[in-house]
Amino acid sequence: MSVRAKICGLSTPEAVKAALDGDAAFLGFVFFPKSPRNIAPEAAARLAPPARARNVKIVALAVDPTDAEVDAIVAGLSPDLIQLHGKESPARVREVAQRSGRGIIKVLPVSESADIAAAGAYEPLVEHLMFDAKPPKDADRPGGLGEPFDWTLLEGRRFQRPWLLAGGLDPWNVSEAVRRSGAPLVDVSSGVERGPGLKDPALITAFLDAVRRA
Repeated sequence: MSVRAKICGLSTPEAVKAALDGDAAFLGFVFFPKSPRNIAPEAAARLAPPARARNVKIVALAVDPTDAEVDAIVAGLSPDLIQLHGKESPARVREVAQRSGRGIIKVLPVSESADIAAAGAYEPLVEHLMFDAKPPKDADRPGGLGEPFDWTLLEGRRFQRPWLLAGGLDPWNVSEAVRRSGAPLVDVSSGVERGPGLKDPALITAFLDAVRRA
């Protein structure tokens, strides 16, 4: 089965076009003020129609969102999936799924094998899992912030839900990451940027080309 990709943190029509032309399976929009990729739901909604026309999934990334924030994202963008990137408990994941009526991608931060075991509590509640690098202790936002973790921690693992590999991926290492982890899906954000939050269409194209060859 071919590996599919999610391009996250999109904010311009040019980046969206590159993602769609390269056959990305998911487009991600970030709703988190501390991120350089933060975007308003209404602005994301203006970028989404070309993806909907191709039946590409629209993903809204949020970090420990309140009920009001969930409502605003659903009303403004109407995403297919909500990616929860904070410290949401299984109970909170269930609440967000029920409130929004959307599928959930739950992100789990990884630095050691024991971190992957946390997936079990979320699997019955989500459409997808995502394994991302654990952020540095002094970080002010979640995610690996462009750093990978040991991909072999996922080698041979089986999960009830499709899962994405994230954290430090770029056009030059994604093939190796897929080979070492066995990931069926990959997620990239900073690895296709020329500066914080500035997506480079050429890098998006190169990443998706590399995924196709993985």
